[in-house]
Amino acid sequence: MLRIFLFLATNMAILLVASITLSLLGFNSIMAANGVDLNLSALLVFCAVFGMGGSLVSLMLSKWMAKRSMGVQLIDQPKNRQEQWLKDTVAELAQKASIGMPEVGIFPSPSSNAFATGASRNNALVAVSAGLLERFSPEEAKAVMAHEIGHVANGDMITLSLIQGVVNTFVMFFARIIGHAFDRIVLKNERGFGIGAWVATIVAEMILGFLASTIVFWFSRRREFRADVAGAELASRSGMIAALQRLRSEQGLPNDMPGEMAAFGISGQMKEGLMSLFLTHPPLEKRIAALQAGA
Repeated sequence: MLRIFLFLATNMAILLVASITLSLLGFNSIMAANGVDLNLSALLVFCAVFGMGGSLVSLMLSKWMAKRSMGVQLIDQPKNRQEQWLKDTVAELAQKASIGMPEVGIFPSPSSNAFATGASRNNALVAVSAGLLERFSPEEAKAVMAHEIGHVANGDMITLSLIQGVVNTFVMFFARIIGHAFDRIVLKNERGFGIGAWVATIVAEMILGFLASTIVFWFSRRREFRADVAGAELASRSGMIAALQRLRSEQGLPNDMPGEMAAFGISGQMKEGLMSLFLTHPPLEKRIAALQAGA
């Protein structure tokens, strides 16, 4: 229920912000004055407001959503040696990476995972699962934290949101052009934006969105390699390799990271063939080999 509420709350926020923005821009309609053709300039503005706006609102709310959907317990005043070590380690790594001190937390999951999210380099959250802290050695856990700090320092959350926003914008834009063309050419509707156009637009949006998502997933995989390099530089190469090897040994075990957070974790699912185009993370074997080759 909580995740459904967060999903609905985010979408309501997106609609509110987009509606206010369009009103301030004096937006009236995506149709031209003749009521037949599309006003492509107005259509692009409409799609950009919703496409980019949705991604930016999600980015602004990312910490809030992560804390609640993952049940993150923030470490404000460490209660034990483990929490003190974790906060001190993140502070050390953040200083080395020249970023602001992130919020630090632990989320109750038996799987080995961690994630970083936030609206900027100086306003981030780094969280680690209880399972990872239990099973990883201090060197391996530090490397995982360095990997997540690397994401923050590289600005990956912001870049991924911008790429997603651009993709959303053009998927919406071309889907509505296809819907309009279908309405005019196939259904012979000569006025307005009929029901056929809306149905065709929805279908086109689903297909184009599915295909365009490969761009987002490609970037997500590339940023994992860069975060691994950052982890090796901020902590140690041997520790980063050992952490990835530990994650590889646990492949196949249940991973309770929700879908909306999967791209921000340290490891992802295994897929083969064409489905590998939709991986948020490259195979651990490739990540380990890349680090070993750079030794």
